[in-house]
Order: sequence, then C-alpha cells, then structure tokens
Amino acid sequence: MVTPEQIEKVRPQLVVFAERMLEDLPRSDQRAKGELYVRGLLTDGARKSMQPMAERLGVDHQGLQQFITSSTWDYRSVRANVADWAVDAINPDVYVVDDSGFAKDGKASPLVARQYSGTLGKVGNCQVGVSVQMVTDQASVAANWRLFCPPSWDDATIEDPALAEQTRARRARAGIPEEVRHREKWRLALDMLDEMLNPTTTTESSNEPGEGADGWALPKRPVVGDSGYGDAAEFRLGLTERGLSYVLQVDPTAIAHTADATPVTPAFSGRGRPPKPRYPDKPSTFRELALAAGRGACRRITWRKGSKKTKTNPTAAIRSHFLAIRIRPASRHIPRQPDGSLPAEWLIAEWPPDKPEPVKYWLSTMPPTTKLKTLVRLAKIRWRIEHDYRELKTGLGLDHFEGRSYLGWHRHVTLTVLAQAFCTLLRSDPKADAPA
Repeated sequence: MVTPEQIEKVRPQLVVFAERMLEDLPRSDQRAKGELYVRGLLTDGARKSMQPMAERLGVDHQGLQQFITSSTWDYRSVRANVADWAVDAINPDVYVVDDSGFAKDGKASPLVARQYSGTLGKVGNCQVGVSVQMVTDQASVAANWRLFCPPSWDDATIEDPALAEQTRARRARAGIPEEVRHREKWRLALDMLDEMLNPTTTTESSNEPGEGADGWALPKRPVVGDSGYGDAAEFRLGLTERGLSYVLQVDPTAIAHTADATPVTPAFSGRGRPPKPRYPDKPSTFRELALAAGRGACRRITWRKGSKKTKTNPTAAIRSHFLAIRIRPASRHIPRQPDGSLPAEWLIAEWPPDKPEPVKYWLSTMPPTTKLKTLVRLAKIRWRIEHDYRELKTGLGLDHFEGRSYLGWHRHVTLTVLAQAFCTLLRSDPKADAPA
C-alpha cells in the first residue's frame, strides 16, 4: 500500500479516523493498539499477518496477538461505526451480498474445510467469508462479514457419536460460539442485513461477541448479488419481506409465467374441495421467455466508463445490449395472491450482438417504471467489489490472517475493512499526500 514515510504524512488523519471508528473500545490502550494494527495493514509488505506487521512497525508481535485474540472488545461496534461513516462518505447505491474464499494449508483454522470457492474456481481447502458490502460505482466498503460454517464443523448435524465429539473438541479449540451452526450462505446474508438495518435499541454495546442484537439503523437500499443468492427463492422472498428491492443474477433454467398470464378457476364438479385458481399454461424458462421477446427488444446500454480508451472507443465506454421484460417467477416457495396470481417482476437479459442468445440473466423487484439503464447499472455494479477485493486481499491483507480463533478472524477482517475505509477517505481528500 504505502511506505512508512508516506504513512507518517497521513498518520494525523489516521489517528483521528481510527479514534472515531474505535471509540466504543473500553480502554485507551485498546484504541491505540487498534490504530497500530490498521497502520500495519496499510504499510507496504508482502504479508499482513501479525509477526511480519510487528517487525515492520518495530513492536512486539505478542502485543498485537493479544489484542486480536484475547483482549475484551466488540468488533461489531467497530463495523457499525465504519458503516455509519460510509453512509455519509460514499452514500451507497446498493448493498451487495457476496462470498469469498480464503485458501488455507492446514485443518486448524476456524471453519476451514474442503469446499467450493468461487475465488479458487474449484473445491479446495479454504474458509468462506460471506459479506454485505456498501457499494457505489466510485467506492465500496465491505461492511459486514460472517464466517460460513460447513456441516463438518457442526456437531449437531453429525450422527456418528465419536465424530461429533471430535467436532465439539475442534470447535472448542477454535473458539466457535455455540450459536454458530451450519446455515446456508443466503441465510447469513439475511442475518447481516437484519443487523445492519434494524434500529438501535440500546445505548451500551456488548463487550463479548455473540451477546446482544442491537441494529445499526442503516438506510434501506436495493440488494445486488450473483446467482448463488439469486437462485434461492427463499432469499428473494426474505428480501421482499424486509421491504428491500433487489437485482439478482439468476440461472436461465428457472421458470416463470408471462406478466399478462391470468389464473383461471376450473369449474367445480360439486364433489370434494372447490378448485383453486391456477395458470392454464405451463411456465417457461427464463431463457425461453427472453428468446420469445427477441433481439428486437434489446437496447444498447452503456453502464459505466472504463480506463482503456481506443480509437474505436475514445471514451472507454463499457456497453452491451440488454432487454427487460415483466414476468411472474414460479416456485413452490413463492406465495400466490388470493386470485392465484404470482407477483410480477423484471427479467433482465444481456444479449451481446455477436451472441446467438442472452449470456446473463437477472431478476429485479425494482419498480415497474424503472429505466432499463438503471436496471443494468445496478445489475453490473458488482464489478466494484471485484475490483476492490484486489485491494482488500493483496494490498490490505484481508486473507493473510494466520490465527486459529474464530474471534481473531472476525477482528482481523473488521480492522482490514477499517483500513479500506481510510483508503477511501484519502482518495476523497485532494490534500492527501500518500497514494491510496
């Protein structure tokens, strides 16, 4: 990231910013250690684990280790402070739900297992962190995180008594809280959105992880995610129940009725239960519906400007062809209205002119009057977090934590996000001397 000399130039700003973000830590020495840790994350170096950082900072690494693994402070209050700052600093357009793999060599890291990671592009030995990120086209803040618990780490799901006992011992060594159990990633995302959006109900923050359920009282924003979340109808319903609109990538083999399809009630024979209204025709796949709309329904949309200008594209416009049609997704999880109808929403499809059919699909509950350009910009906004992951992981050491405790992982990730927020602050300050 930046050299020690550059860090010294911006350190007064860092001290003020860290003091604000860490203000809920009960002791001044903890707040000082927090600022020191963030300074280590920001300073140039190949590894951002505790021992290399301590050497670069000229301090004893045991002090950093004690602060991260055993000191009594609540990382959730720090996350809430960073998110509250981000509301004003970047005014996020959306919340992006995502997950990222943290490759590991051994079996001692908390909740590590052989599992699929999109980051690795295959099954590998890794941890998976689920996140909710506050995003605009200009910046993002990876505000909230959960470490995914694979079934192999949940003794309640293991039938073999001996293996279950081994798993309990393993959980105890890693400090896994009792309430952390195997849950689908989309359920973790809903848990985090609840934490972020629920009102603040108490004045005192808990000092112990796992206690309390105080919300951050953030404003509602549309939710964006890839098909790992969009294909889960229960996740989409959960967002709707919370009053959150969404733009979620989906698999084209899912099914729906056209928006103008109308349920029909069959004639009652007089015997048994009266029939309920139902759609007379079978639903079609998203792919079939997009193809039926045809290439003529597409419009060329530019959703942002890139950095590579060419003679044929002097403005570096990033564009493609898209269509958006109203449909009624069909799933056993989606409740029907009393008249038997299913709710209507947008199906968005990207159909490049050189391709025989659409290449990507999204569902959206944005209002029916939403412009296609807005739908496309939100559908594509995940590029921002993919870009910023490079800074988080390569520059700030998001995935460099080598500790073996659940609490330590969450604290390291939280302070990495604080460092990311400080970089965003520097970028918005024309007087900042150091590169960010």
